[in-house]
Amino acid sequence: MTFISYAQNFEDVMLWRALKGVGAGYYIDVGAAHPDIDSVTRAFYDRGWSGLNIEPVPGSARLLQASRPRDTTLQVALGAMAGTTSFFVVDGAGSSYPGLSTALAPVGDSHRANFSVQEINVSVNTLSAVCERHVRGPIHFLKIDVEGFERAVLEGADFSRFRPWIVL
Repeated sequence: MTFISYAQNFEDVMLWRALKGVGAGYYIDVGAAHPDIDSVTRAFYDRGWSGLNIEPVPGSARLLQASRPRDTTLQVALGAMAGTTSFFVVDGAGSSYPGLSTALAPVGDSHRANFSVQEINVSVNTLSAVCERHVRGPIHFLKIDVEGFERAVLEGADFSRFRPWIVL
C-alpha cells in the first residue's frame, strides 16, 4: 500500500517505519492544529489508528472534531499545571495559521510583524490529567509541537504512569 505523508518533515514516514506492525495503535497529538495539513497523525488515522488531539485554537479543534470521529479532540492547552492562560492565535491573509499559535507571549508578539495575532484565554490542563481521563492502553507515540511551550507540557506529564513508546 502506498504511504502518503502529510507531515511537514516526513515525521509520519519515520514513525510508520517503526510502528507499522502495531495494527490499530494509539497516539496523542499535542498541538494537533489541522486534521490534514502538516499532520503527523493523519496517515495513521487513515490506517485505522485513533488517538487524542489536543488543540486550543477553537476553529482548529472544531475541524479536528468534525474530521476525526474516532479521535477524541480536546480544546485545551497543556502545561505544567492546570488553570488558564493567554493564548496567541496567529491569523494572516484571511486564513488561520494554527501551527504558529502559542501560549508564549514573546513568540506570539514576534508574529505581529507579519500576521494578525488575536489573544484569547484558554483552559490549561496537564498531560498527566488528560491521560488519566482518556488513555486506556499503550500510547504508541506522543507528538508535541506547541511553539516553544514544549517544556511546560513535559513538566505536566507523569511518565512513570503513562509512558509512550516514542516521543516526538
